[in-house]
Amino acid sequence: MKLILILHVYGYCTDLNFLLFQNWNADNHSVHVLTRSRSKAELIFPVKDFPGIVIAEEPEWKDSIRGSTGVVNLAGLPISTRWTSEIKKEIKQSRIIVTSKVIDLINDLPDAVRPSVLVSATAVGYYGTSETRVFDEQSPSGNDYLAEVCREWEGTALKVNKDVRLALIRIGVVLGKDGGALAKMIPLFMVFAGGPLGSGKQWFSWIHLDDIVNLIYEALSNPSYKGVINGTAPNPVRFTEMCQHLGNVLGRPSWLPVPDFALKAVLGEGASVVSIC
Repeated sequence: MKLILILHVYGYCTDLNFLLFQNWNADNHSVHVLTRSRSKAELIFPVKDFPGIVIAEEPEWKDSIRGSTGVVNLAGLPISTRWTSEIKKEIKQSRIIVTSKVIDLINDLPDAVRPSVLVSATAVGYYGTSETRVFDEQSPSGNDYLAEVCREWEGTALKVNKDVRLALIRIGVVLGKDGGALAKMIPLFMVFAGGPLGSGKQWFSWIHLDDIVNLIYEALSNPSYKGVINGTAPNPVRFTEMCQHLGNVLGRPSWLPVPDFALKAVLGEGASVVSIC
C-alpha cells in the first residue's frame, strides 16, 4: 500500500509524524512525505534512519499522489506562538493553500490512479471556546479566529472528489510521554514553574499520542470512518485538574497559575486559546 503524509515542517507534532511513519513502515507500506522543504523534512526523517522513505517537494507532489491508496494531510503552522497579523495570516494560509493544492491534484487524477481516502486534520478549535457548553461533531462552529480557520480548512478539504472517502479529524491537545504537549509542560513543572494558565477553568480536550496515531491509521483503512471525527479522549478535564494530575505524578506543586496579563504579554491574542503542540 502506498501512503502519502503531507506536513508543514514546523507543523503538527514531529512525534506524530514520526510515529505515523514508524507504524506504516512496520506494516511494509510505501510512504511518501510531501513537503515544501526537502532539507527541513530530512531533519525529521533522515534517510539513514528511515530507509525507503520518499521525500517529495512541491513539483513532485502529483507523481507521489498518483497511484497512492490514501493521503494524510497534517499541514499547518503551529498556533502556540504570539499572534501577530503576519503569523495569523500564515496560520491560515499554511493550512488552506496546501490543502487546496492537494485537493486539486487529487481531483485532476484519473479514477484508476486517484487515492481512495483522504484523512485531513483539523482541530477542536472549530467549536470556539466555552466553560459551560459540551460539543460534539454536530455542534455549530464558534465565532473566533481559530473557528474561522478551521471552517475554511474543512471547507477546502470538502471539495475533494466525491468518490474519495474523506475523514476530517478535529484533533485536541496531543499528549505523550516523550512528545506532544507534555514534552513542553514537564520541564516547567520540574523547575517548580508549572501551573494552570489564566483562570484554569478552560476545558482541556486532549488525546494521547498513540491514540491519534491509531485513529489516523484506522481512518485510512476502515471505510466506516468518514465525515467529521473528534480526535479527543471521551472525558475532557479543566486545565486546573490537568495540572493537578501532572503535578502529583511529578511530585511538583501545581497551584501557581500563570496570570492572564502574562499570557497576553507573551502570546497576544493567542492567549485566548490553550493549545500546545
